[in-house]
Amino acid sequence: MSLFDLNLQQIHAKLQGKELKVADLVDQSYTRIQQVESKVRAFLTLDEENARLTAAQLDEQLASSATTSDLFGLPIGIKDNMVTEGLRTTCASKFLSNYNPIYDATVVTKLKAAQTVTIGKLNMDEFAMGGSNENSAYHPSHNPWNTDYVPGGSSGGSAAAVAAGEVYFALGSDTGGSIRQPAAYCGIVGLKPTYGLVSRYGLVAFASSLDQIGPLTKNVEDSAYLLQAIAGYDAKDSTSAKVDIPDYLSALTGDIKGLRIGVPKEYMGKGIDPAVKEKVLEALKVLEGLGAVWEEVTLPHSEYAVATYYLLASSEASSNLARFDGVRYGVRSDNANNLLDLYHMSRSEGFGPEVKRRIMLGTYALSSGYYDAYYLKAQQVRTLIKQDFDQVFEKFDIIIGPTAPTPAFRIGEQSNDPLTMYLNDIMTIPVSLAGIPAISVPCGFVNELPVGLQVIGKALDEATLLRVAHAFEQHTDHHKQRPQL
Repeated sequence: MSLFDLNLQQIHAKLQGKELKVADLVDQSYTRIQQVESKVRAFLTLDEENARLTAAQLDEQLASSATTSDLFGLPIGIKDNMVTEGLRTTCASKFLSNYNPIYDATVVTKLKAAQTVTIGKLNMDEFAMGGSNENSAYHPSHNPWNTDYVPGGSSGGSAAAVAAGEVYFALGSDTGGSIRQPAAYCGIVGLKPTYGLVSRYGLVAFASSLDQIGPLTKNVEDSAYLLQAIAGYDAKDSTSAKVDIPDYLSALTGDIKGLRIGVPKEYMGKGIDPAVKEKVLEALKVLEGLGAVWEEVTLPHSEYAVATYYLLASSEASSNLARFDGVRYGVRSDNANNLLDLYHMSRSEGFGPEVKRRIMLGTYALSSGYYDAYYLKAQQVRTLIKQDFDQVFEKFDIIIGPTAPTPAFRIGEQSNDPLTMYLNDIMTIPVSLAGIPAISVPCGFVNELPVGLQVIGKALDEATLLRVAHAFEQHTDHHKQRPQL
């Protein structure tokens, strides 16, 4: 049995009892990467020398003291849009192929304080724009359950690495579903926290009013541990929420008697694979058996969510990516004759087609004469979408539906059809627009590919999400399944 099949408490006990060294965990991680990385291709940059040095230092500390943090010594992967001091951060873009940051993102600082070991930086869709990982400028990642299929995106490398057992857990970022959808496709747990709960300082911005960092893990308990470590107010992030952080582990009671669940008819109707719908209904039966009750609800403005999201996210991307001009940092064109040429040629050579598409869409939506018709209207619809959730949460504790309308699709199957690709996020985007938390947990398989159950909660009520997801997990064995690579 792999050490990565042990739960966090078991590993912690073995480290404390001197039955296991941090070096053993790091060895296993890099051994597994050697075995499967040619098939999965989850990483863009490995940090083996520093990881082994850190492991040796932690083992030295462990030899002299039994007191360690909950995450002590665990190998972790970081999505490549979170800056890491001295470790290349590319956002899977040619534009940042030579970028070595001089500081750490706040989440990375917190993980270092928790004494985790960074194994490397994980592949993604370029600048987090995509839902399949095919938009990486370097190579696509592959789904460990079937390497002909996508792992989802944009945090596809993070999800694939955890599912394949290359790292114990990983960090991803979620703008419109980029943690939850790849978690569903890869059969693991992915949590998007409430907007502002986890600091975005050091996260390379895509859409600043939507981006949120969160954990990708093998099970719900690990997600609670990781969220505990990274959540909290950060004065460096102007959007950080100044709130008390509860003990998420204490929420994992298994007790959901009397819990009121709303199931939106919009999430179970047209466009949803009937086999995926069946898995969600089976999950609801499990929750009913634990004492929860559910009924159908409506989120009437959900049908406008995808259009609203792509207008707002692309507009913010147009603004955020203006800093990449070939002057300050990153790659610059060698063929420019003047400053305007430098801007034009550096961006033309550095950005991939999906990034260019979204910059052009966003710039158009923000341009004079179109701002009111597109950007302002999208903001108004965003408010209506949030109000839909508020109204449902007046009567219900949580909302449940599928994470994605279908299981993973084949690599290349949708790459020439951006509109179909965008619709893969139709279940996750409304949650992001409302700024509320949601978690995806495995709820079965369709055609031997994983299906995710999405549990959506009230703002800052991650404890209830984790409690429900954990109770479901304890009465099923979907999370125990492992891909055979």
